[in-house]
Amino acid sequence: QVQLVESGGGLVQAGGSLRLSCTASGRTFSSYAMGWFRQAPGKEREFVAAITLRGSNTYYADSVKGRFTISRDNAKNTVYLQMNSLKPEDTAVYYCAARRLVVVISRDYDYWGQGTQVTVSS
Repeated sequence: QVQLVESGGGLVQAGGSLRLSCTASGRTFSSYAMGWFRQAPGKEREFVAAITLRGSNTYYADSVKGRFTISRDNAKNTVYLQMNSLKPEDTAVYYCAARRLVVVISRDYDYWGQGTQVTVSS
């Protein structure tokens, strides 16, 4: 069982930056690929970014490529999402997710956090 807790959301003006963190319980964090997803009101949850077990490979949705960066610190059981040049359309609840061993860019993850709200004002 893995428990995920996100933090770092908030209200920011367009063009600003935020860094989300997601800390996992347990001692097997390095066995999990990690992903970030988001869900805006009235929309389906969508893939944002993902990272492999040791962080050697990262994947991004086209909508965030060049603006967002996913990273992880296995010693701290934490994955990060650095979000720069934020736009109003980035407003959503952001979720981190863990998937055993193999990274995917679908919603097929084993564990999910409770989400953190990001609001970008114009």
